[in-house]
Amino acid sequence: MIETPSYADALRILGCKDTRLVKVIGLASAAERTGWALSGGPQLSGGLRDLRDAIVAYGEDVVRRLPELRAGVDRHTRTRRLAAAHAAVVVSAYFEALGEAKLPFTLDRLDRGEQISRVVPAAERFTRLVAELLLERLPTPEPHVPYADTRAAVERAYLRMSECLAAYVSGLSLWDELPVDDQLQLPRLLADGPPAHALRIYDEDYRSLALDSHEFGVRSLVTEPPPPATALSRVAWLLAELAPPRAGDRPMIHRVRMAANALDQPLLVVGKLPEDVYLPLLGEGYLSPRCRVAELTQESTPALRGWWEGQRMLADTEAFLVGHLTSLRATQVPLLVLGEPGSGKTKLTEVLAARLARSEFLPIRVELGSVRARASVTEQIEQAVAEALGEEVAYADLVAAADGAMPVILLDGMDELVAGAAARYDYLERVREFQVREAEAGRPVAVIVTSRTVVADRVRFPDGLIALELRPFDDDQVRQWLDVWDQANRALLARRDLTPLPPEAALAHGEMARQPLLLLLLALYDAGGNALQRDHGPLGRARLYEVLLRDYTERETGGAHRVLIDQELVLLGAVALSMLARGSQVITDEQLERDVPALCRGGEDEPDDDVEPGGWARKATERFFFVRRRGHAFLHATFGEFLVAWITMYALRDLDRRRRLAGDEPLALVQAVDDDLLYAVTSHSCLAERTPTIGFILELLAEVPSAVRARCVDLLTGLLRRALHERTRRHFTKFRPVRLTMTRRLAAYSANLALLIVCASEQPVAVSALLGGPDHLERWSTLTHLWKGELGQEGWTGLVTTLAARRVVVDGREDVMLGGGADSAGMGDVVTAIATGHDSRHRRLLDLLLRALGAGEALPFGQRVALIEELLRTAGVRSPALYRALGALWYEEGADRTVLRPLLRTLLDDPADRMATWEQLVKAGIPESALWEIQQAALLQGE
Repeated sequence: MIETPSYADALRILGCKDTRLVKVIGLASAAERTGWALSGGPQLSGGLRDLRDAIVAYGEDVVRRLPELRAGVDRHTRTRRLAAAHAAVVVSAYFEALGEAKLPFTLDRLDRGEQISRVVPAAERFTRLVAELLLERLPTPEPHVPYADTRAAVERAYLRMSECLAAYVSGLSLWDELPVDDQLQLPRLLADGPPAHALRIYDEDYRSLALDSHEFGVRSLVTEPPPPATALSRVAWLLAELAPPRAGDRPMIHRVRMAANALDQPLLVVGKLPEDVYLPLLGEGYLSPRCRVAELTQESTPALRGWWEGQRMLADTEAFLVGHLTSLRATQVPLLVLGEPGSGKTKLTEVLAARLARSEFLPIRVELGSVRARASVTEQIEQAVAEALGEEVAYADLVAAADGAMPVILLDGMDELVAGAAARYDYLERVREFQVREAEAGRPVAVIVTSRTVVADRVRFPDGLIALELRPFDDDQVRQWLDVWDQANRALLARRDLTPLPPEAALAHGEMARQPLLLLLLALYDAGGNALQRDHGPLGRARLYEVLLRDYTERETGGAHRVLIDQELVLLGAVALSMLARGSQVITDEQLERDVPALCRGGEDEPDDDVEPGGWARKATERFFFVRRRGHAFLHATFGEFLVAWITMYALRDLDRRRRLAGDEPLALVQAVDDDLLYAVTSHSCLAERTPTIGFILELLAEVPSAVRARCVDLLTGLLRRALHERTRRHFTKFRPVRLTMTRRLAAYSANLALLIVCASEQPVAVSALLGGPDHLERWSTLTHLWKGELGQEGWTGLVTTLAARRVVVDGREDVMLGGGADSAGMGDVVTAIATGHDSRHRRLLDLLLRALGAGEALPFGQRVALIEELLRTAGVRSPALYRALGALWYEEGADRTVLRPLLRTLLDDPADRMATWEQLVKAGIPESALWEIQQAALLQGE
């Protein structure tokens, strides 16, 4: 939970000058810390009636002086004062209602009791009551919470206060003077009377706050549907109402603000645009998104689309963003924005930065794919600022030069850190720690982080983290965007007797038309010849990308032959492969000059005299599919993932073509299949590292005739059986984006062969048919051990996730079925279990046992730990299920963590596997600090 102010905090923040209030709360606070005797409690004078009068009077004063409290201070100070004012109003409303409640006694009578009541001094009882009423944190309005929910939280606070008051009265001598009926009715009277009346007063006071402070008004806007808007335009005028635009910034800050203003840039800032098409400007063509919102906990599963269906839909995203940035939560924990590829995450940060640039905030965009992945958050921000300004500036100096403008750091693309080699699964926690440090240094900062939804299950969520999920366009938004497209391109397209894409033709493509990027691509493709208007049939994403690439290339090359167009796509595919092998979405000219010709010259080593120095990089990246990001990046990451899938399919078709050309020639029956191109394409990375790549492969394979797919399965099966055998000579040997060991390349190649076989097969594939022979499970165990040991965490996790499997027993013979949507629920990690090499009963027991140990409370804690210890000792188990079981045991209530430490030390003993094991344990929830202590203790004992 975030830290919200108590009434005592509110008095301190607002600088209360009422000495009665300050004194009584100060004594109550001291008594809480040191006890009654040491706190100066006997000096306390006054009672509940005086306290009530002072609180009500101060509440009225706060409401009256609210405009004064807001004026002349920086953004964060104003946010804290407004939260404090709200806390004062909450408590004032209750005490006002308490004074008017119909109770069997008056407040004056309570204060005239005996000095000693029930053995405890009455003054001490009163001090405890003050602490219970005024030192507890209070609800505060937040933009993701409807007013009705905030009101319900305030009501719960009032009920708690009434319970405290009832307990206080029952301990006074007055209690014995009350009739029995009054004693019995008092709790109900206090629960029903003051809270209900106080809520009515609170409603009125909140309306006054909203009229005098637009921040409170924004909180109420989030539940009302806004009028249609583009480019977060309402954010601009909502911010302008909160505070006038800043003027007279220092030159450095002015340059930072100018760098954030991208509204006059095209929707896609790319290389060479298609001719006869005008891309709307960002300020014209970006539509304010629809979002769902949720506060994440460790039990949340935001990576699953179905989970979001049960979360609250935001009626007004723009009001939410303004409300969030002006809330206390904004400087305590980051805001996470999740979305599917092409949903507009990056554009949201660009537009929001532009809108904030003329406000009391200082926006700084950081493209996480363009900074050092393992750098600290501060270093990443400084890298982005240096790129924007052309000079290095310390973050602290930048904030100091901002003269009170609150920084808003927009960290775009966390998925590139989580899914890459850096594996920053703790990145959100590091961001929160950065915010805490900055707040302690007097430099509060708000942070917004964007990421693909699919990687949300690979990071830990700090307490209090709010997440937004960007929703697809609805029908009205599709029509609104296409109206913008129509206005921008109707005259241009009319020159070629064409018309802009109408909504009906776009909506015929279903979900394709509801993702902003894909809708733009549909419009671009249709602008080439109105193809979508002539054929309203559904178009898959892979098909859209391919026809768009081909159509653009054909127009750029003046109607080139299909072979030349394929050469262009191979060129782009080489770029995508080079990025994938490096685990990066950005590539430099030097890397392109080395990698691209190595794959595109047909595997020959001779230099290509037709291409001048530097020509390969320029030839590959001059198209509109690329953007500049401290190097070259695809317009969107999904372009790279599609091109990896496309060039893999190209290599597979080449494999089939070469085998068919060989025909029944005598030597063809004994010669090895020429898989050099396929090996070059698939031996650097596991295709499953990027989940969309497998989806694209499946889409492309769906268009291949069944007979061709069957031939490819036969060819690939033969290659898999010989995949680990030595090949004396290969082509394309110069294509080495990264230097890998031979075992790593063979692991990637064999794993990808297995994936392609399962993808191309129209039925589930049996491991016995895949590998042949009576020892098929042993050979499968060898392969899976190789994959797990060599593919790295991302490759292995992707493979296990993608390669569905289930065990079967046919005629008493155990086998494993791969693919076909096989359901492995209840079976644990099938691939890992097979890799353990034990007999079938042992493996099945192992899966089920590990699953039970993590969640089953039927066995005592000590017995479950002993079972895991036995599995580690006798079976050498190292599977995701094991790590999850240990994480569950670590956080079990009442767990004796000392007995878990020897197990963790055993897991960390192997230096070769220590880093991967460390990451798995941390993902399972075991604190790094605990692992560090265990490791240090092991080192000390070793000495």
